[in-house]
Amino acid sequence: MKHENLILLADAYKYAHHKFYYPGTTEIYSYLESRGGMFDETIFFGLQYILKEYLEGQAFTQEDLDEAAAFLPQVFGRDDVFDKSKFQYILDKYDGYLPVKIKAVAEGTAVQTGNVLMTIENTDPECFWLTNFLETLLMQVWYPCTVATLSNEVKKVVTQFYSETATEGAEAGIDFVLNDFGFRGVSSVESAKIGGAAHLLNFSGSDNLAGSGMAIKYYNAKKVYGLSIPATEHSICTLLGKDGELEVFRHVLKTFPTGTIACVSDSYNIFKACEDYWGTELKDLILNRKGTLVIRPDSGDPIMTLLEVFEILFEKFGYTTNPKGYKVLPPQVRIIQGDGVNYVAIKEIYSALKEHGISAENLVLGMGGALLQKVDRDTQRFAIKCSSAIINDKLVRVEKSPTEIDSNGKITESFKKSKAGRLKLVKINGIFKTVEQNDLLDCDDMLQTIFENGKIVTEFDFEQVKANINEKDTVSC
Repeated sequence: MKHENLILLADAYKYAHHKFYYPGTTEIYSYLESRGGMFDETIFFGLQYILKEYLEGQAFTQEDLDEAAAFLPQVFGRDDVFDKSKFQYILDKYDGYLPVKIKAVAEGTAVQTGNVLMTIENTDPECFWLTNFLETLLMQVWYPCTVATLSNEVKKVVTQFYSETATEGAEAGIDFVLNDFGFRGVSSVESAKIGGAAHLLNFSGSDNLAGSGMAIKYYNAKKVYGLSIPATEHSICTLLGKDGELEVFRHVLKTFPTGTIACVSDSYNIFKACEDYWGTELKDLILNRKGTLVIRPDSGDPIMTLLEVFEILFEKFGYTTNPKGYKVLPPQVRIIQGDGVNYVAIKEIYSALKEHGISAENLVLGMGGALLQKVDRDTQRFAIKCSSAIINDKLVRVEKSPTEIDSNGKITESFKKSKAGRLKLVKINGIFKTVEQNDLLDCDDMLQTIFENGKIVTEFDFEQVKANINEKDTVSC
């Protein structure tokens, strides 16, 4: 059962395009790519969600069409823009199943930017207009792709610093270094579940339950992937006032005498909390626990605060120096930084720890808005463009190639130049390359048919998507 009227899920200007396409047009073939941006590769993820939620099966009903027929003339103030018969044709002939074919790279695949990730074409010549009508909705795949990519890039940074500073074997904990704190900071529940699932392709730490639910419902995940721990918030730690903070901390430790717990400790004075409370009054209780206390600063400059906190904790709890020469707290104590955390800050934080002889294994991270909300379509410069058409039975290569003036006043070719022709994606020595379908005939097309005429024909389990991210295949053709 669809919850949205598909006919109304497009930019308004698209409803006139069936008239604007040149007479004799019978096929429109378009492609999706990440044209570049913050990172040099993009992880493809989220198409299956869009297909299942909006396009699979009967995409719209007669009731939907009647609603649109009443709604859209009001948008344009005229009756000759929206043509109800175009959708009525699909409803009558295909029972609302969409006559389009979508090919895409396997979900979870990391593809260098500037390559085709997905193509879409109409399968009925009467529905040439439908291909790019669906652009508005299909373009929203940029979001899970971008979150998955950002999360993966953070994992690369963390892995690098673990390799350089952490104790042998500590890398097993990388899976829980970056925790999704983003549910409250996104614009919708849908963003939380899509972005949350994208993060879980790389890490298991998450307070965003919606992400795990999405992975189970739309990607047949066999278990809950987002894992968390008991943790406090300021409403708990400030309940007895400044003078009662120590008693609250003691209560927190006794409430869960085993396992990992986290406690926010900056309600009044993070340094006093670490030195006098955790490091003195409660020190023996902490060291005798069968588990780990994760202390959370939540204000101030992240680097300066962390360095001071670590200095206090090393003095109070002691430390060992690992074979790489970096300090490691006792296993009963760790720190989580969840304030002011973003991709750039993470690199700066771990660099500062390394510079001061502190192993990366002492710190985990929480990332909220910067993980799920502070990204947009231009982070990786996503676009869907037409590259081929059939007009009056003739196959036509279609492209745009704009020029622009740069900051020095020089006229150059724009990065928005699009590709032409019917495309395929090949992989040569581990590097992806986009070519036209009749080129490199000995190379397999990495794009596979995912959706055809209203039906999903290739489906991915969450486990397979996760595995695809780590695939290091160097296919050569």
